[in-house]
Amino acid sequence: MLENVDPFNGTEVTDLPAPSRLAATWWWPKPQVGNTHPGACHPLGMVSACAFSGAYPTGYGLYDLSTEGVPRKIHDEYVASGFTHFQQSGTGAIRKYYNYFRVTPMLEPLDGLGKEFVLTDEEASPGYYAATLDNGVRAEITVGPKSAVHRYTFPEHKDARVVVDMSTGGLTIPYSATVPLRAYLESLEPGKAQGQIVVEGAPLSVYLECDALSWRQMLWYDRRLMPAGARLDLDHIRPTTLRPFGLMWAGPSLAGQTIELRMGFSLRGVEQARENLRRDCGTGQDRFSKRLSTTRSTWTDLLDSIQVETESDSRREVFYTALYHSLVKPCFARDESPFWPTEGPFVFDISTMWDIYRTQLPLLTALQPGKAIDLANALLTICEQEGNLPIGYRMARGSDRFSRQASALAHTFLADLCQLDIPGIDWDWALVNMQADLRRTYGEDFLLTGRAHPISHTLDLAFAYWCTAKVADRVEDKPLVSELTSLAGRWRNAFGDDGLLLDSNFYEGTKYNYSFRLLHDMAAHIADVGGDEAFVGLLDEFFGFGAEPITQPGVDPSPEEMAAGYALGRFEGLNNEPDMEAPWAYHYAGRPDRTAEVVHDIVHQQFSTGRGGMAGNDDSGGLSSWYVWASLGLFPVAGQNLFLLHPPAFERATLAMSRGRLVIETEGFVEPAPGGPVQHVQSVTFDGERVPSWIDGTRLHAGGTLRFVLGSEPSTWGTDERPPSMPDPVATPVATAPESTASTT
Repeated sequence: MLENVDPFNGTEVTDLPAPSRLAATWWWPKPQVGNTHPGACHPLGMVSACAFSGAYPTGYGLYDLSTEGVPRKIHDEYVASGFTHFQQSGTGAIRKYYNYFRVTPMLEPLDGLGKEFVLTDEEASPGYYAATLDNGVRAEITVGPKSAVHRYTFPEHKDARVVVDMSTGGLTIPYSATVPLRAYLESLEPGKAQGQIVVEGAPLSVYLECDALSWRQMLWYDRRLMPAGARLDLDHIRPTTLRPFGLMWAGPSLAGQTIELRMGFSLRGVEQARENLRRDCGTGQDRFSKRLSTTRSTWTDLLDSIQVETESDSRREVFYTALYHSLVKPCFARDESPFWPTEGPFVFDISTMWDIYRTQLPLLTALQPGKAIDLANALLTICEQEGNLPIGYRMARGSDRFSRQASALAHTFLADLCQLDIPGIDWDWALVNMQADLRRTYGEDFLLTGRAHPISHTLDLAFAYWCTAKVADRVEDKPLVSELTSLAGRWRNAFGDDGLLLDSNFYEGTKYNYSFRLLHDMAAHIADVGGDEAFVGLLDEFFGFGAEPITQPGVDPSPEEMAAGYALGRFEGLNNEPDMEAPWAYHYAGRPDRTAEVVHDIVHQQFSTGRGGMAGNDDSGGLSSWYVWASLGLFPVAGQNLFLLHPPAFERATLAMSRGRLVIETEGFVEPAPGGPVQHVQSVTFDGERVPSWIDGTRLHAGGTLRFVLGSEPSTWGTDERPPSMPDPVATPVATAPESTASTT
């Protein structure tokens, strides 16, 4: 399915067809751009490589920093000052932007380093990126799990060069550069060198091989050449004292001559970097082609794990591009932790759990259960080392708390693995860390007062206690199960009498965006609201049923424009994470027909082909993996080992689950289109047995045949039998603090 993937998708400002129906009423506060990059990536690998313009947030592309509306351009055309390594994927402001070890093929003097070359003839496919610089050099890059291979084709020139800049990092927009704290670099022999930079507390080593053996190999500092055989050692580097430094190979080139540069990386020293390069790229000639072939084969195997049938080439492209973007991050780097001494799983670029726990991690669990176990064990080791399960974790010392976003989200992921009984985790060890983490940061307020602000953290923590109780039950600690489930009942403390969350501060949204998450006791919540009809009324208003079309924010939206948009209290059309699961709240009120309408308009109007084909930040595959699940007719209720069902967007699909192959078939299917009719489920069977609007995750992960009968009108399917709610014991009584009356975004 490689030919169906477009890595350029999401790299430019949102450019979707004019919305209709419900989609015309949804308001997008966050940046209207996917923030992806087209660089060479290995599935879930440590390394990526791409053209570097210094733009926000990946280092590739056209745009300045933007947190709302349409981003401003800082470049009018695609340019690059070279090709860098380690890029984020689809994120926003995360403060660590990597882009280390810039490589520039030059015909200009070294003084010209940093010049921006116009890019033409860009090409990208899974594992491959290529472009031609306006100096006439053709650049091609591929990567392995822990390596990158560059191939440059030069025109004839008397003094060509390949320059590696060790000092580059971050972005070129203000306050976004990353300066190494320490560094060293040395030549070993012709065509071989090694070095290390310490950035954000992480020691990143590189081992380099270049096949330009007839060219001169030189170290340089502050754009001046150093004596032959010199070693460069730098310490206590500050932004004010930083001078560019690196190495280069220089010599005359013939027309069409190719130079191959191979780079192995490690967080555990140059010896391991050299071994990683050997393991990834082997020996012999034309290792670029061999590495590219292996990476493409790996991508093919992974993309082929899901097969969809459709008459539409464009819809097939959107699906496989979304699947590709779902499997770029996190970065799995086994045996690479520089922060704990043991071998074993190490994972970074969890950017962040807030973005990926609902959709991307359930997809990873289905397609790559071994990777999911590695991630879980890495998270638990981080907690053991640092005292907290991270919300975000980068290639940097210390996890990111991102405290405004959410609390205790790793518990959801761990609870799913526990309930699925995927082997490879010591659940006694997991339970100790999960329980300890719940008492950190906002956890103390939750225990002492019954709630935590921002009030959305109360829901996070209550559900995390419910998830932890699942693990306690597994290890047969009954007193702890009782204690934890009692605390899980405090979700009620977050809501007012109107069925919405209490006024509070909310990260990127309002209380409306956070009020419709899929709680573990939805039946009780709906009863508290006043029953099905009242709850559906709230959802209908949120999703814009009967509302007038709106206008999206443009470039530099005013505070007044943003405040008016937030005041709508409207669904954000997947432009923001808290809304991802809200369409399925209708299932719990017996209205899966409403879910079908909302999901249809998202799937067919919020995703498209081309560079502008995303409605918002892809956020490490969080958005793309939502599309994968939704278009298959499934939605994983994270942490509850439960899948909710709705009309698939493809006539037939097959996908790998953790324990077997799942086949999704339809009867009465009509090829969908934006603005076209919505199909509704009439009935569903699994291996011939009738099922309601949901199915147990353990059952689905074992594989089988899920068959949907579809029609043009709503049916009684899903109206009587509701997805399970898991009642808690009465919550432990607690005095609650007075509520804030402020309501902000």
